[in-house]
Amino acid sequence: MIYRFLADFVLVFHLLFIVFVIFGGLLAFRCRWLVLAHIPAALWGAYIELAGGLCPLTAVEVRLRRIAGDTGYSGSFIEHYVLPVIYQAGLTRDIQFGMAGLVVLINIAIYGTLVYRLQKIAANHS
Repeated sequence: MIYRFLADFVLVFHLLFIVFVIFGGLLAFRCRWLVLAHIPAALWGAYIELAGGLCPLTAVEVRLRRIAGDTGYSGSFIEHYVLPVIYQAGLTRDIQFGMAGLVVLINIAIYGTLVYRLQKIAANHS
């Protein structure tokens, strides 16, 4: 029972981490120090997708599910939980490259806007 709960906790944490990777830069508008956590997280998310690797959180969740008596699953978190919602087909390298590109483009837009606003504020105070 506890292992299934822990696996679900890791699942929710993993989902929140993915949302943070994609949109965490928006939090930098309120808390500038979050940039220090978000940029490495965004780079990690892009790296995992580009390298075709598995996030360690996936391995932890699968291990906990197996200990709990479930069969677990193979592949990545995104392939198992997210892709069936978005796509009917399986995860391909092209999709992974597209997802990595999307993460990069979203974050470039967010940080570009943040830098622009900071420059505008600095210019108004000069």
